[in-house]
Amino acid sequence: MTEFFDALETRDPAEREAAQMAALAAQVAHAQGSSLAYAELLAGIAAPAITSRAALAALPLTRKSSLAAAQAARRALRVGGFAAGVPRRLFQSPGPLYEPEPDADGADPWRMARALHAAGIRAGQLAHVSFSYHLTPAGAMMEAGLRALGALSFPGGVGNTELQLQAVLDLRPEAYAGTPGFLRILLDKAAQGGHALPHLQRALVSGEACPPALVAWFAERGVRATQCYATADLGLIAYETPARDGLVVDEGVIVEIVRPGSGDPLPHGEVGEVVVTTLSPGYPLIRFATGDLSAVLPGRSACGRTNQRLRGWLGRADQSAKVRGMFVHAGQVADLVKRHPEVLKARLVVSGALAQDDLVLQVEITQTLQHPFVESLMQTARDLTKLRVEVEVLPPGSLPNDGKLIEDRR
Repeated sequence: MTEFFDALETRDPAEREAAQMAALAAQVAHAQGSSLAYAELLAGIAAPAITSRAALAALPLTRKSSLAAAQAARRALRVGGFAAGVPRRLFQSPGPLYEPEPDADGADPWRMARALHAAGIRAGQLAHVSFSYHLTPAGAMMEAGLRALGALSFPGGVGNTELQLQAVLDLRPEAYAGTPGFLRILLDKAAQGGHALPHLQRALVSGEACPPALVAWFAERGVRATQCYATADLGLIAYETPARDGLVVDEGVIVEIVRPGSGDPLPHGEVGEVVVTTLSPGYPLIRFATGDLSAVLPGRSACGRTNQRLRGWLGRADQSAKVRGMFVHAGQVADLVKRHPEVLKARLVVSGALAQDDLVLQVEITQTLQHPFVESLMQTARDLTKLRVEVEVLPPGSLPNDGKLIEDRR
């Protein structure tokens, strides 16, 4: 049994970084030349100069809201002019937002084979797939990855628990790909019927949280469940390995962690929004802001893979609250920090009873503040939010490392 999917997984990190930065410049040029949306969004950008993470960080973010607006404005272009070439198929996510299956990205356009391999699934094995096969691409994503591995699949889809359990009993799949919740339902139903499933030994789960207690519950029933982090827009972003020490970033993407509400990269270890640039040619998303929170873990995985690791899904970055009839957003707090470089970290805390909201800006600062500076912070907060805000000065390290810029305590 081969431990690694390919040699890319164990490259020297410096070699990987050099290769990805060279590919990044080519990807930016490709996006400008083959995507109407990026031709406009990146107009005036010299693609050959985008060969570092600092240069990448200077490019604008692409958000789901940008995709949705472009798709609404350019119906004739199917996906708003962001795709390069003609897609094989189109899928729909809530919004609605439409995602292409890129024809240019080969037999495994979402690159799921790598995660399936790390989960222990191999050629010739059968995987029961319980992701949806209609509207959303989740089922198709797993199907393509399994085919690339040379594995078989049973397209169970969602629902019809009794029929799906019967298929598991009849076909005896070695693996499962789907949500952890439905896997638990299947195992519970089998136990209630007095059925053992000794053949089902590995699972790749995604789409919802799978805490350690549930991983242990699966293990007690003979199933080694590993997780992956993927989206319909980007495909695979990161995946768990047998080491269970975070999620290893996929070889086909470049991941940044940025301050929520901004595009500014954060130091490793800080919780922020996951921003992904894909190197796939068919759907060349550049600095796509996922809206998810995570952080980069230090060092390398014990499994031997050398790419950076993420802590996993830590919540949502698109934070907001309604205060005294006005919405405040994470981007306003990020803007305040940018305007006042003395501020290391800031958080807007909303408290109080109904219709009596209190708004306090908690800040960590790099030096002893004078009263005029506090007044300046209060004025900036008022300018940005149109609300009166009190300022609470804290020593460095006081605010939790959880990515929150707005905390609603009401």
